[in-house]
Amino acid sequence: MKQIVAVVRPHLAESLLAGLKRSPVEAISVVEVKGFGRQKNYVDEYEEGEYSEAFLPKVEITLYIDDSRVEEMLQKLVSLARSGRMGDGKIFVLPVTHFQ
Repeated sequence: MKQIVAVVRPHLAESLLAGLKRSPVEAISVVEVKGFGRQKNYVDEYEEGEYSEAFLPKVEITLYIDDSRVEEMLQKLVSLARSGRMGDGKIFVLPVTHFQ
């Protein structure tokens, strides 16, 4: 079992979740977060307006998935969430030692 944490742009979260509806996911959670990557204070536009804060709004989607489906899920996440612009987000894959 693996935990996949995807931090994405807020306006892409709904379409990403809709694209994951039929995916073989054991569990999923969604949290609104703020943060930044290498762009630091980079000004970007979101649906709500323009942001130039140090911490930009993001959505963190955490999935728990079987080991055999990790590569498939990563490809799906990237295809649904990548815009090609700075600030698209990050994806982390972590091992799960106990799942109940």
